[in-house]
This record gives sequence, structure tokens and C-alpha cells, in this order.
Amino acid sequence: MRIIKARDYEDVSRKAANIIFSVMTEKPDCVLGLATGSSPVGIYKELVRHYQEGDLDFSQVTTVNLDEYRGLDRENPQSYAYYMRENLFSHVNVRPEKTFLPDGREEDSRKACEEYDHILSQAGQQDIQLLGIGHDGHIGFNEPADHFPKGTHCVDLAESTIEANARFFESRDQVPTQAYTMGIQSIMSAKCILMVANGKGKAQILKQAFQGPVTPQVPASILQLHPQVILVADEEALSEMENC
Repeated sequence: MRIIKARDYEDVSRKAANIIFSVMTEKPDCVLGLATGSSPVGIYKELVRHYQEGDLDFSQVTTVNLDEYRGLDRENPQSYAYYMRENLFSHVNVRPEKTFLPDGREEDSRKACEEYDHILSQAGQQDIQLLGIGHDGHIGFNEPADHFPKGTHCVDLAESTIEANARFFESRDQVPTQAYTMGIQSIMSAKCILMVANGKGKAQILKQAFQGPVTPQVPASILQLHPQVILVADEEALSEMENC
């Protein structure tokens, strides 16, 4: 694993965006695995800036997102489809028909998951998969469990995840309790994993994920078995890891 230390959130965002920039420059028709939440916002701002300055072209890129809330329409401001349009897609020349997320509108969870796994197989291997990390070690919405789920599946969100996401909603009661998420096998199939983290609140879980045992109770720990992981984190987030 390669660890890149950054000063703060803005520096994390710049350094991570530069890695994605390099992938896109080397392979214009790359497959980008994308994430949502607060951590990637700065990265997407940097990528939009590069595009506006004429340095990036998204016209051949395919994107596959990690997850989507079950039960939310794509026009719902709290959906991840909406998030991606607001933070990236509507600001660059990516082709809408080449941007993919699980379909939160599909009530049949088995159908939704099978359809997204088919989309992932058709899109091809992610050249790079962007990840954040939850305070309980979840990646995507793969929560702590007794096994590592392989394919796309419907998840009952942990209380800690619901609490963490409540800030994006008017009230906690509005936070969906289920989501469709890319499975661990699909995440691990990416050529390169790029994780970003910032703040003291992520220090303990980073230590558990990367310097503790590999266990489905800490889903991110599986990344220890991936051949090419890049962690971009600020000093506070790295403060409990040894030799950092």
C-alpha cells in the first residue's frame, strides 16, 4: 500500500484528484469507480477545474458508482444520482448514458442488484475505484458483517451510518434505512483502489483497517489483500497508524 500524507482536506482533495487526472490522461476511455458523501466533494471540484481549464476530457469515460439509497428517485436531492450530477456530471462533458449507479427506484432488490452486476460486467474493470471509509470501516455501504459480500446487494444500514448521513437530510427520520451497494468482490476487482480520509475521527478506523486483522467486521480491512491501494489522508487521520 502506498500512503500519501496531506496537510488538510483541500490538500487531500488535490492530491487524490491528481491521481485520477493521471489515470484519465493515460487512458481517455477509462472506467472510473466513483464514491459519494462529503469526502469526494473536493476531489470533484478539482476535476471540474481541470476540465474547465481544458486539461481533462470526460467524453470517453465510463463511470460506475458504489451505491444508491433504496427508495429514492434519481431526481430526489438526497439521492446519489442527484449528488453526482450536482458535483461532477453536469459540469463536465461525460456522456450521461455512460454514467451508472444502482437503481434506487427498483423495489425488487434482487432485480436491482442483478441488473447492476450486469452493468458492471458490461462496463469492464474499473481502472481506479475511489473510496471513503466509514467510522465503522464500511466501504461503499458494505457494513460490518460476518462475511465479505461478493456482488451488489441490498444493505440494512447500520445505526452509525444513518446517524452519520443524517446531516444531509432535514431530519434523521428522512434518512433511508436501506441501500444498494457494490459488493466487496466488485470493489476489489478494480486495478487500483484510491481511498481518501481526513480528520482525527478517522484515525482509529484507519489503523484497524490497514494495521489490524483482515475481518468482515472491518470491511475496509480486505483492502490489505489488494495489490495496488493508495491512501491519501491528512496528518490527523494518519496519527494513530504506525510508521506514518
